[in-house]
Amino acid sequence: MNLHRATPLDPDQGTMVEMADLVTRRIAGFLATLDVRPTHVGTAPEAEEELTASFLSGPPESGAPLESLMDRLGAAAGNAIESAGPRLMAAAPGGGLYSSALAEFYTKALNRYGTLAAASPALTALEEGVLRWMARDVCGLPPGGSGVLTTGGSMANLSALVTARHDRLGEDIGRGTVYVGEQAHYSVAKAARIAGIPGRHVRVIPVDGDLRMDLDAAAELIRADRAAGLRPFLLVATAGTTDTGAIDPLTDAGGLAAREDLWFHVDAAYGGFFRLTARGRERTAGLERADSVALDPHKALFLPFGTGALVVRDPARLHAAHEGTAPALQDVGASDALPDYAQRGIELSRENRGVRVWLPLHLHGLSAFRAALDEKLDLAARLHRRLSADPRLDVPWEPELTTVAFAVRPGDAGEAARQDAEAATCRLLDRINADGRAMVHSTTVGGRRLIRVCVLAHRTHGEHVDEVLDAITAGTAGL
Repeated sequence: MNLHRATPLDPDQGTMVEMADLVTRRIAGFLATLDVRPTHVGTAPEAEEELTASFLSGPPESGAPLESLMDRLGAAAGNAIESAGPRLMAAAPGGGLYSSALAEFYTKALNRYGTLAAASPALTALEEGVLRWMARDVCGLPPGGSGVLTTGGSMANLSALVTARHDRLGEDIGRGTVYVGEQAHYSVAKAARIAGIPGRHVRVIPVDGDLRMDLDAAAELIRADRAAGLRPFLLVATAGTTDTGAIDPLTDAGGLAAREDLWFHVDAAYGGFFRLTARGRERTAGLERADSVALDPHKALFLPFGTGALVVRDPARLHAAHEGTAPALQDVGASDALPDYAQRGIELSRENRGVRVWLPLHLHGLSAFRAALDEKLDLAARLHRRLSADPRLDVPWEPELTTVAFAVRPGDAGEAARQDAEAATCRLLDRINADGRAMVHSTTVGGRRLIRVCVLAHRTHGEHVDEVLDAITAGTAGL
């Protein structure tokens, strides 16, 4: 007997299946065309203005058919950078696994609380199992390490900074100082500001020729600040910078933090999951010394955007920095074995985020992720070799992860030649992106404009990298 009473907001089973079938067919059709879709397309200004205006208006009094609404959504999704495709090699691409999207659909439909363990203990255990795996098996933290799943690395860095501030400074935060490398992600300085640490107390440490934090300079700054009556409390290293993928000397940075009694945080949003490979684990040696690590599964685990993580050596310190309660929660039970994630992070109401990570890992197995990451490392090495062989290009750094930065080589050492090379680099970038098939971005390091290619999306393979290489070679002609 079907006891389900259908309403406009709660359709019957047959209608639900039809709706899901329509949406999944649209998704499957879209994914089937990714290899031929341009990465970025120009839309006529009038058409874009009309499309944008149509979405700025409010909802109608009476609903519209799902199929027509999906047509509108398809138009909106098409008016965007193709971030799911194989030729986006700008920023840090995240293609998004279909299996994770299915997990998210399932989780959202069941709509279980992800805030309090008592509300869904088994799903909390699932999420906690994912976090313990990240802490122990990925980052090398000792047994007992765990954390919280976040919306991304920025939120993970913020919670890490709040935890370090609470643990090392308590309520007296006015003299606290933070130490970050010159190549650190800007979310760290932003997190410090949000957490009440003034910008003048965020020390930017210079880097060496390989863009790795200069720890001697850091040690001098720490000692000078302490002598001036300030309270150094946090050292932040990076395992995979945005600009070039550089990895700070993590083992020595951990040693410096220990000697100076600083909280040691590693922003491994880009590089952390490369530790599933032998090369990645070797290059990020020392990560296991961290007190906390920020990770981005939506980067090197290829999951959809909005999936980040913070793991810590001692979850009790994370809890102490984020705990809080209210009379309305007095009837909610607690578990000694499972955490309440509301007490580990900034968010109180949150969905269960574990399934979107758990299902792909268990469905595909770690070997599939390891093989994909090894492929990206190989492709970056190939890209580096090919670009380095071109006498017109300067490729300053061998990639530690999967980002290769390069520029047009100046003709001589004069300032005029340097400016000409800078302009030629900008023209080359435009030529690479001109037909919309692929997209790369530029950055500035040490005052110099560089083009960067980041090979990270799971759908990017050798033929796609070769296309970009061909576009670079063609673009350098006549420069």
